[in-house]
Amino acid sequence: MSRQFSSVLIASMFLGVAVGMSGCSTQNVPAHDAAAVPPPPPPPSAPIDALIEPSVKAAASITAADQAMRKQRVEELAAHLNTPMYSVAGAASAPMDRMASLRFAPPPSDSGENYADVKANPVFVAAETPVSTFSVDVDTGSYSNVRRMLNEGRLPPGDAVRVEELINYFDYAYAPPKDRSTPFALHTELGPSPWNPKTELLAIGIQGWKPAAAASRPSNLVFLVDVSGSMNAPDKLPLVKASLKLLAGQLTARDRISLVVYAGRTEVVLEPTPGDQTATIVAALDRLEAGGSTNGAGGIQLAYAMAEKAFMKDGNNRVLLATDGDFNVGISDVGQLKELVETQRKGGVALSTLGFGTGNYNDALMEQIADVGNGHYSYIDSAREAQRVLVEERASALETIASDVKIQVEFNPALVAEYRLIGYENRVLRREDFNNDAIDAGDIGAGHRVTALYEIARVGSGGEKVDALRYSKSAPAAAKSGELAHLKLRYKQPDEGVNARSKLIERVIQPGDAVTADKTSPAFKLAAAVAAYGQLLRGGEYTQTYALRDAAALASAAGIDQSSGRTAEFVELAKLAAGLKGEKVLVSNDPHGAH
Repeated sequence: MSRQFSSVLIASMFLGVAVGMSGCSTQNVPAHDAAAVPPPPPPPSAPIDALIEPSVKAAASITAADQAMRKQRVEELAAHLNTPMYSVAGAASAPMDRMASLRFAPPPSDSGENYADVKANPVFVAAETPVSTFSVDVDTGSYSNVRRMLNEGRLPPGDAVRVEELINYFDYAYAPPKDRSTPFALHTELGPSPWNPKTELLAIGIQGWKPAAAASRPSNLVFLVDVSGSMNAPDKLPLVKASLKLLAGQLTARDRISLVVYAGRTEVVLEPTPGDQTATIVAALDRLEAGGSTNGAGGIQLAYAMAEKAFMKDGNNRVLLATDGDFNVGISDVGQLKELVETQRKGGVALSTLGFGTGNYNDALMEQIADVGNGHYSYIDSAREAQRVLVEERASALETIASDVKIQVEFNPALVAEYRLIGYENRVLRREDFNNDAIDAGDIGAGHRVTALYEIARVGSGGEKVDALRYSKSAPAAAKSGELAHLKLRYKQPDEGVNARSKLIERVIQPGDAVTADKTSPAFKLAAAVAAYGQLLRGGEYTQTYALRDAAALASAAGIDQSSGRTAEFVELAKLAAGLKGEKVLVSNDPHGAH
């Protein structure tokens, strides 16, 4: 992914679709040994051909050449971590402190949960650094995780708040593209910043194309479920089971479902099964019980083997990892793990993570392993969130319509003094990465929307935060004074393969595109309100005297995304956060920031 911190890589694997379960018992679920699940599949001595059944081959439209390649990949996978394919109980038996080996990971927070250290993007002087480049991000896990903490009556630690994931949780009703030939529509808007009257916000919105249900591709899904002892809590394994049942109810005979569990050892609970056999899938989920230590490496290894077994050449092939992120046995080499996930991604099998639970939750690993696997990271705090992620937005979670999507903005220093990108700190790319098709970037799923905000200060506006250099040259004479910024976007068509050449979209932002606060769209108002909320929860370094109650008022005035109830919920969360911070919870009557 070539992020700013790509060197820190990833030392666990988790992206998933998580779902909360309303009305769960508050009593602890009794622990059971993982051996209670059905007996394991054939031992390692069994031929690899046994992994590729003729009926599955036919359903997946795999050619003879494909079969040979897949067989080789499965064999390599079995040897990759130097562990047997199925008997992984003894793999890397030496215990490992799950955080000590992660160079990027900070110490646990006061709650015992782990979050990556994220520093807000700085203010850049356009005359010195006119170009900003980043990879898109469609993850939303931070929003529901922050919501969970606020509902528990506590403010989240700043590093738990990734502002772009909060912004991208909402539907801004962007107009969609006309057809799949151009997989998404691009929208821009320029208006005043709610928290600083001397600066402006440049909003960039992307709306992905969404096919009709009948036009969707079939899915080959592997549920990889953590059944270790740490999952023995009502908001963990019971919620995982409820969430995956919701997803199972949406699948058809064209789809294939497998179920792999990992704890002290790894088991295949359900071989690739047609998606319309709901009763069989649900029965397999019902048999899952928590107990034992965690062997994450072995679990991922076996899940990929199941994905290869039912591989669909023209389908969506994905591992869904559901866990609390507590990988404490079996991982010793972060680079080796990253290589495994990347290799499978390049071979057409994505990895998404679904996070569950509290107390020992490892957000840092969940979010970053999903990035490496070209998947999505979601945090499931309730059955309602599981319904949103796995049912309502199932297409966007499973079907990729554009890959390696990068955005680059060049600001005209003749008109723009300063700018800063709000959020996307772990998605920042080097300038030269934009034109390098070998650099991995974010993917967009069917119907996904992505929103990014820049705060800019125009030359002479008084909103500048950095003094001009005494000996700097004036803006280049070649600068086009009629343009404020030049926006470029690159993406690949996913069906053209990993070696596809990217396509380029360009758009010029003109000074006259700016509108007054009362003319900004509902989408702009809501995105600005959520951006303010996220920044304030992180400490409010750039938001001046703006308050959470102002963000609540602005979102309420936006009047968008009402049918889902998300805006109304957000307003209440902002008020709740204001109360926890000691602000008066009375909402301001001025939606533009006066208070």
